[in-house]
Amino acid sequence: MSTVVIVDAYASARCLAPLFRARGVPCVHVQSTPEIPEAYAASYRPADFSAHIVHRGDVSDTVAAVAEHAPVALLAGVERAVLLADAIGEKLGLPANGTLLSRARRDKYLMIETVRAAGVPAVDQTLARDLDTLLDWYARTGGRAVLKPVSSAGSDGIHFCNDADQVRAAYHALIGTDSALGQRNHDVLAQEYLVGSEYIVNTVSRDGRHHVCDLWKMHHLGANGVQDLPAGAELLPSRGPEQDLLVEHTLRVLDALGIRNGPAHTELKLTPHGPRLVETGARVCGADVHVPTAAALGESQLDWTVDACVDPERFLARCATDYEVIRHARIVNMVSPAAGTLTGYPKLPELRSLESFHDVLYRVRPGAAISRSVDDWTFPLRVYLLHETASTVARDALTTRYLDGQGFYDIRLPEGDVR
Repeated sequence: MSTVVIVDAYASARCLAPLFRARGVPCVHVQSTPEIPEAYAASYRPADFSAHIVHRGDVSDTVAAVAEHAPVALLAGVERAVLLADAIGEKLGLPANGTLLSRARRDKYLMIETVRAAGVPAVDQTLARDLDTLLDWYARTGGRAVLKPVSSAGSDGIHFCNDADQVRAAYHALIGTDSALGQRNHDVLAQEYLVGSEYIVNTVSRDGRHHVCDLWKMHHLGANGVQDLPAGAELLPSRGPEQDLLVEHTLRVLDALGIRNGPAHTELKLTPHGPRLVETGARVCGADVHVPTAAALGESQLDWTVDACVDPERFLARCATDYEVIRHARIVNMVSPAAGTLTGYPKLPELRSLESFHDVLYRVRPGAAISRSVDDWTFPLRVYLLHETASTVARDALTTRYLDGQGFYDIRLPEGDVR
């Protein structure tokens, strides 16, 4: 029987194998490192796979082990799996993206430069291994700058800087440390701050033809000392003046980066000068965004990914169609005000009673340690809202934000903390 191989089926990618199995296609799991990273360990579901292969550094050995299962497709589940998935897919001649532009799909600096070289307008940036290079670039550009790791995920290590002193401090906070993906930051990526709203475009491709699965407009707030904390997102219709610009730009980015097969998650900003790429990941969108998407549209990026792998004729016949919004959807990230031990969410029943409440993704459950929310990794809850009317969802999103305040969390503070 033909199989599909998933490299690092963690986080949202954990939900792919059951969808393949429902179509009569078993999945084989490839673990890209000898040990599963702690951040992903709880999301791995070994029972969903017919076989499990651990990559121990030798690509040839891993390719040989994968080949025994006669795969028809291979996917990277999370960001850290992209390079290995590209290598295995190329060796086995599977419909994948190859290795020629693998680094450009992982290295954020090289990604932007590859897009720029393809004629796609891109952000001004520099890659600095030493502080002098970084300060020279900032002296030329001025204004607000963003410093971040070259290879990471989510909002890990992102610093917004308004002057040279802040640039210097951010450099020292990043250089020589490890990113959320466990990679040492030998360089620091600095970019001009892009003014404008942020968007997400999720796609699936097959043989160079792309389908837009869902578009989201991001919302941000200032909290816990972070000026641009991602507060959530709202699902957009497939067409509109903004969407058309964003989709055109995204498809040019996918082509420039050689993403011809599989899912991609693209983050952009719509500036006064047009769309600009923030980054693209050659994998499914995280944060279980497929949950509200499937409920709102009837199918999600994960469903389209399965189609592209096991029924490419059906995928290609449908890929040019626009999605239709059946129910309006929003995501609200709940923001913890303090660190300690979570003992409960007293107002959760009130939250669940909202007219558009659909589901909640727990990152922290009662009894576990909770962190002060400062980035994508430290939100204790994500709330999914869905309703047939947009105004109901908008009202409940504001109510959710109101509830996410005094009294929403019972937190036992560390000993000696009297806040």
